[in-house]
Amino acid sequence: MRLFLAINLTPQVRREVAAATAALRQAAPQASWVDEPLLHLTLKFLGEQSDDRLDETQAAAARVAGRHRELVMALGGIGAFPNFRRARVVWMGIAQEARLELLHHDIEVEYEKLGVELEGRPFRPHLTLGRVKHALTDDEVKALARVARETDYRTDFIVRSIDVMRSDLTAAGSVYTTLVSAALRSG
Repeated sequence: MRLFLAINLTPQVRREVAAATAALRQAAPQASWVDEPLLHLTLKFLGEQSDDRLDETQAAAARVAGRHRELVMALGGIGAFPNFRRARVVWMGIAQEARLELLHHDIEVEYEKLGVELEGRPFRPHLTLGRVKHALTDDEVKALARVARETDYRTDFIVRSIDVMRSDLTAAGSVYTTLVSAALRSG
């Protein structure tokens, strides 16, 4: 199973993000845009894991969640990796927040104990909105960057859990299944 840890958005926030970013999809229709139900923040990609490791994977998520309180996550701003001229990923930003950074660090440490490799790059929290598989024309780059600047959506929402997710690749695209939600401490 291909597994990852995520913070899933509420259905309302997913709808709002999809509506607020509709003009981006129109500006670059050939990009592979993430379907509304799949929008999430990836905390850690665990890769291929055998079925017999699922219990320890879920237990590790529960241990981490039990050490952290619910937190507020702020979304807003559109960008691209590495930049709009050479866009490979179009994203919505997530404000740097100390408690989110600590949660991510704790996940890295906990899963390293299970033999999952540490992420080699800094944590840059974001929602992937789309992937650009072929270079954009100059006009498309300008249109996408202009629409990104004009997209004025911001919201905060309470993160109540971290989810162990399974990713299945199908001909129609990725299908994500929540295997377990590990509740963060309330208050």
